[in-house]
Amino acid sequence: MNRTTRFLSTFALALPAIWMSAGHPAPARAAEPEQPMALRGVMQQLGRDMQAVTGAISKEDWAVVADLAPRIARHEQPPAREKLRILGWLGSDAGKFRSLDGEVEQAATALGEAAGRADGPGVIAAFAKTQQSCLACHQEFRGSFIQHFYEQR
Repeated sequence: MNRTTRFLSTFALALPAIWMSAGHPAPARAAEPEQPMALRGVMQQLGRDMQAVTGAISKEDWAVVADLAPRIARHEQPPAREKLRILGWLGSDAGKFRSLDGEVEQAATALGEAAGRADGPGVIAAFAKTQQSCLACHQEFRGSFIQHFYEQR
């Protein structure tokens, strides 16, 4: 899915959250499922892919890095219903969240390009930028996300 399509689909999904944030009452909240959100699985897969890249870099296996980088850049998205819940929770911070996700996408794309050229220093620089972008998002959102979606049950 290209960036424009992803943005438009996310924007369309965000309309109910925008409606509610404009002062309209939220519908009654249904009981939360006991199972983890799909986003947790997305993050776990990203963690495995990032660890695999670390191992491949240590072996200078640029082909593996080039194969993994697009999976990181264009990682899976949670289902539409879950995305709506997350966007509603993010509220005015949705733009910041998207910006950080965009940074990850750009850095991981650069990672794959550098790996395709067997440019070791370029790979390391792009991977560092990918990790910095992930960390920035985690530091900004992970704690309050976990508290909101998992600890208030």
